Amino acid sequence: MSIRAILCTLAAGAAFTASAHAATELQWWHAMNGANNEVVEELAKEFNASQGDYVIKPVFKGTYPETLNAGIAAFRAKQTPAIIQVFDVGTGVMMGAEGAIKPVAEVLEQGGYTFDKAKYLPGIVNYYSKPDGTMLSFPYNSSSPILYYNKDTFEKAGLDVANPPKTWDEVFAAARKIKESGAAPCGYTSTWLTWIHLENFAAWNNVSYASGENGLAGGKVELAIDSPIYVDHFQAIADLAKEGVFRYGGRTSEAKQLFLSGECGILTESSGGLGDVVKSGMNYGIGQLPYDTKGNGAPQNTTPGGASLWVFGGKTDEEYKGIAQFFNFLSQTDIQSRLHQKSGYLPVTLEAYEATKKSGFYKENPGRETPISQMMGKPPTENSKGVRLINLPQVRDIENEEFESMLNGSQDAKTALTKAKERGDAAIAAATR
Repeated sequence: MSIRAILCTLAAGAAFTASAHAATELQWWHAMNGANNEVVEELAKEFNASQGDYVIKPVFKGTYPETLNAGIAAFRAKQTPAIIQVFDVGTGVMMGAEGAIKPVAEVLEQGGYTFDKAKYLPGIVNYYSKPDGTMLSFPYNSSSPILYYNKDTFEKAGLDVANPPKTWDEVFAAARKIKESGAAPCGYTSTWLTWIHLENFAAWNNVSYASGENGLAGGKVELAIDSPIYVDHFQAIADLAKEGVFRYGGRTSEAKQLFLSGECGILTESSGGLGDVVKSGMNYGIGQLPYDTKGNGAPQNTTPGGASLWVFGGKTDEEYKGIAQFFNFLSQTDIQSRLHQKSGYLPVTLEAYEATKKSGFYKENPGRETPISQMMGKPPTENSKGVRLINLPQVRDIENEEFESMLNGSQDAKTALTKAKERGDAAIAAATR
């Protein structure tokens, strides 16, 4: 055999060996931007470097709603990724997609790992599980809404830097003082009005958001968001907006930039927004989510926000094995502790929480335990287990439309909430026929 023939044979053999051992690529569609996107990239690189059989490839698909819509379109086109990050309100949508997803508990067991529900924070794992306890998705980045405040702005306004407002009345009074004193152009802003001021407002104040345990108990569901406590709360916000004290940023996390720029002195936002606040270099403080003094024994408990990782059906056994290995990697105590400490999201395992506490992290970083203590402080009631509607993203859009008309002065809070309830109830009824 000629030298050339021998070289060709060796090259063909090498190519065959390389292809036989090629790593399996697993796309992970996500909605993380800014500092949280850096964490996603870091985790993927670390997992990929830890073994050679699988490659996690993160793909940013836009905002939470945009990522969910991209997943729905991919399912219809039969071109789904291995893993997709879906925000909390998309849980009902994913649960209703029969055959579209494979429960994470099954994926882990198929990959040779044991799923032990007792190892996870109860409030989080319960929200992402079926009534029989089967975990449907992996709670990658669960969060709780908290209050952030600019300490420099507080000092300029003559407010107590060491004592952030605890009730909504105190928040609104502090916001007015910030504006009137000239300490900042805007006193208060908030991300996610629907999640913070409706869904978590209901849980934290132990009042009903909707019938049927806010949709978790099933059956016919009707919204309860037109009750007086909601009307009074949103009218107060509408009044602040008219005075220029409250500034609206947008339907999701856009308002965070109003706070980071120094334009607004107080912000209510996900604990998962902490990474960008830290990165900004701001002299910030953290307080608990404000409660309403008219609530039922408030404060009660907050419900998990953020997002979880869902696995699409129809993948190969090898892909599921890789996904299981990745989720096992994410569950490690050191990974969860680091994710929690860097991002502000909650650790999903009890071991990671205890390890963080034992390390002295919370003593060195006041306020960082707040989102966990809010969620775990009291056993949940029928009003505070969470909200689960098959079309909650659509209902949120309806609520946001009415709030935006309220904030631009076209209607008062009572009208906005009455219309949001009527339209929302009709949408829920249509989706459950």
